[in-house]
Amino acid sequence: MHSLSEKQIRTSFINASMRERKAITLPEDFDSLDWDTFEFLGWRDPKLPLVGYVVTVLDDAPVGIMFRKTEGKIRNRPQCSWCEDVDLPNDVVFFNARKGGQAGRGGDTIGILVCAEFQCPANVRMMKSLPYLGFDREAEVDRRITVLREHVLNFAKRVRDDA
Repeated sequence: MHSLSEKQIRTSFINASMRERKAITLPEDFDSLDWDTFEFLGWRDPKLPLVGYVVTVLDDAPVGIMFRKTEGKIRNRPQCSWCEDVDLPNDVVFFNARKGGQAGRGGDTIGILVCAEFQCPANVRMMKSLPYLGFDREAEVDRRITVLREHVLNFAKRVRDDA
């Protein structure tokens, strides 16, 4: 993912009002991010604990999605829909994202189970234990990065295209 400015990020949100865009709190370390290690930029808002943000690049343009965490409890340990990690070092929670455009203004949302702090880019880069001799762990990391990118882009398309 290429680096984005604060203005690009704020204007990229397809399911947030102008007021919500202005109120976005960027990540603490925004100025020092290593953009090459992200398939998307995701963070939780420290001022609004139930709100999260994801920004990715779709069709060469940044697309931002605002999420709301549901307050219910999940009974079993779920798998993240994006990084598909079964050995997660973090929690997975259910988020809703309002659709873009008229559909979102009408109340349509899309739900998804995702890592609570949007740690998916770090999770897919973690080397797993060797399942058998000759297993190519680097190729598996590359595959997982590709799958993560596809999952995030497909979700962004669903939010945007249903506008």
